[in-house]
Amino acid sequence: MDLAAVNAYIERVEHSEHQVSGNLDGPLKVGVDLGTAYIVVVVLDEDNNPVACEKQAARVLRDGVVVDFVGASRIVKALKEKLEARIGRELTQCAIAMPAGTESSTKTHVYVAESAGFDVIRVLDEPSAANALYQLENGAIVDIGGGTTGLAVLQGGRVVRVADEATGGTHLTLVLAGNLGIPYEEAEEMKMDPANHKLVFPVVKPVIEKMASIVQKYIDTGETELLYLCGGTCCLAGIEQVFEKQLGIPAIKPDNPFLVTPTGIAMNCFSEA
Repeated sequence: MDLAAVNAYIERVEHSEHQVSGNLDGPLKVGVDLGTAYIVVVVLDEDNNPVACEKQAARVLRDGVVVDFVGASRIVKALKEKLEARIGRELTQCAIAMPAGTESSTKTHVYVAESAGFDVIRVLDEPSAANALYQLENGAIVDIGGGTTGLAVLQGGRVVRVADEATGGTHLTLVLAGNLGIPYEEAEEMKMDPANHKLVFPVVKPVIEKMASIVQKYIDTGETELLYLCGGTCCLAGIEQVFEKQLGIPAIKPDNPFLVTPTGIAMNCFSEA
């Protein structure tokens, strides 16, 4: 993986939250990422240049499963309308992604996007979606979102194994809130501020070690030479060091791992036919 290129590309996606760019005359590719902590919609042009991006904090999913259908639909529709107003075009099709192991809930995710006015043309697993950006041949992608820790093991450019278990950023926030005796919302805000990471890290480190143990169950450290991290929870400074120490292999993450998966979903917004 060309980490510098990934960082530069994600910086352009970040910029698209504030300014529309790319080719607006051709087909547009849309990725809808229904996350436990955030819902993100990314729009790319047909050459994968970032066009626009919108996100909103949400608590309408639990461990990758929709628990508030009406709330999820309302948020996706609102983000879609914001993007359409910014771009000046209707957005009709999208791709979505699921945490591995939650395939039984795929129809609900599809219905959420459809109720917001999208035609869902592609459904992926989240770590594989991230690889659209990473372009790995070998290694393991670990996607840690708000509710789950998921991974995809790649060999020769092909996904040979996927797994997902329920431990993510919300669990870090719960531990932090309990340890400090503060409300969940205050702990979440504290966790997301990089200025607090040195204080937060030792409190939540045992949960990160559990995440690393989840990954350890599903990979062969003799065959897997590198881990590539993504997902909003990986924004916490020092998280990669826990994985490296526990698994004994290097762990790499971009400057902003939060936008990797939603961007990868958008890259996959094309018909497989």
